[in-house]
Amino acid sequence: MPTPKDPWQRTLAVLFVAQLLTAAGFASIFPFLPLYVEALGSTTGLSVEVASGLVFSASAAAMMIASPIWGSLSDRYGRKVMIQRAAFSGALLLGGMGFVRSAEQLILVRIVQGFLTGVVSANSALLASVTPRHRSGYAMGMLQVALGAGLAAGPLVGGAIADSFGYRPAFYVTGVLLFIAGLLVTFLVREDFIPPETPVGARAVVRGWRQVLAQPGVSVTYLMRFISQMGRMMVVPIAPFFIQSLSTDAARLNTYVGLALGLSAGATTLSAGYLGRLGDGIGHRKVLIACTLLGGLLFLPQGQVGAVWQLLALIALAGVAMGGVIPSISALLANYTHPGQEGAAYGLDNSINAAGGAVAPLLGGAVAAWFGLPAAFTATGILLLAASGIAALRLPPARPAAAPELSTGD
Repeated sequence: MPTPKDPWQRTLAVLFVAQLLTAAGFASIFPFLPLYVEALGSTTGLSVEVASGLVFSASAAAMMIASPIWGSLSDRYGRKVMIQRAAFSGALLLGGMGFVRSAEQLILVRIVQGFLTGVVSANSALLASVTPRHRSGYAMGMLQVALGAGLAAGPLVGGAIADSFGYRPAFYVTGVLLFIAGLLVTFLVREDFIPPETPVGARAVVRGWRQVLAQPGVSVTYLMRFISQMGRMMVVPIAPFFIQSLSTDAARLNTYVGLALGLSAGATTLSAGYLGRLGDGIGHRKVLIACTLLGGLLFLPQGQVGAVWQLLALIALAGVAMGGVIPSISALLANYTHPGQEGAAYGLDNSINAAGGAVAPLLGGAVAAWFGLPAAFTATGILLLAASGIAALRLPPARPAAAPELSTGD
């Protein structure tokens, strides 16, 4: 990342740290969340499989509903305040998950979390609004690096905490990290936001969504986001049980699951910055097509491994491919839409992302229940291969970026 000289670079630097902290906090609970559900038990007779799927899907479904609304409001009231809303409410709710006493209570808190959080999309909207279009791939790639680094470190830390001190302390750590991220944005990010003259209302919000969706390439880009999130989340609820079937060391189960998730995110981190910048040069569409193809081919054999180390190796390689998928989609969205539409565009983007996150755990669990745990990995591979074909056939070239100024200091 260059030395922060221009305002957009300084904003990127702060959002990089905030994204890292929030991602690490959220990811620290992922390794053991299905096992936490099992430990809590159900007061209404829900099976652990159903309860685990609902814990993941309920939050995503709520976020799917709320994100477009928050995104459109950010175009009216500013993006910084939306990051503050998401970070501070997330700190309270994630910390509070450590105090629940049943799976049903956890599901309810996760629903409220889905309605009020959404740090990643808020960060993307603010950064897109201040970044020159010809640097959007690099900027979104760096946000993905921060996201990937947090997703890599969080599961390792969360799994170790769960194995050493129990599940609940990991939630307290998450709350603290989100609170710190909110403070950083509050005191270090300056947003020179000028609200539009047209008052915001239900009709204005819907009109903004229609304007975004009317841009060529946007609908297909959202489809890519949905499929890529499906690919990332289908195996998450069943991964602890699949690793449990491969491992003989039950005392370190949470650590192994954390290592699997951390390796994937770490590999994504290492590749995202490079592939985002590569997309600025050769086109994000090309990077997206190649990376979804590679990701699909690497997911297909994961369910057929016979040892944990084999699974970890394939997960790491698939993570490299996903490092090109996520920032490419964000950069294409920035290029397909017009300035001033960032909140609506990335609010819808987060809603689509959340929709994938809502459907994927239930679908992955159903596939695993009907056809066995390995089938969920096969289904993920097929989804990503389909995404590559759709991108190649349906995504138009992005509109040309603005030429860089001669004295940017980049």
